[in-house]
Amino acid sequence: MKHIFTGSSLIGAFALLVLAVGCTSMQTQNKENLLIAAGFKVIVPSTAAQEQKLQALPAGKVTLVQKDGKTYYVFPDAANNQAYVGGPTQYQAYKQLRLANKLANENLEAAEMNQDASMDWGSWGGWGGVGGMGWY
Repeated sequence: MKHIFTGSSLIGAFALLVLAVGCTSMQTQNKENLLIAAGFKVIVPSTAAQEQKLQALPAGKVTLVQKDGKTYYVFPDAANNQAYVGGPTQYQAYKQLRLANKLANENLEAAEMNQDASMDWGSWGGWGGVGGMGWY
């Protein structure tokens, strides 16, 4: 039964990914959406020491952190004074979502190129030597 739940979670996460792809105005925002879809939790530092550690993490990257014998993956959002934190399971889901997102973008680009190629550009009467390359 747990295996079915995992499949359902991935379907739900993919649905969130589709929504995230529609709003790709910023790459960081897209990363944050993928992290949430993968099960990462938003953590707000509650002490000055935690805020310093958040500021010290490399921006825009998921960092592996070992604490008390456990493995965590942390993505800092210092501008909003928060971090996205997950374990190995969430990190694996995040990597799968990133791959699915990349493939979805590549498929979209390919579909757009195929659509452009199927258009009748000959009716335009040539390009008039665009860029000096003699494209007519």
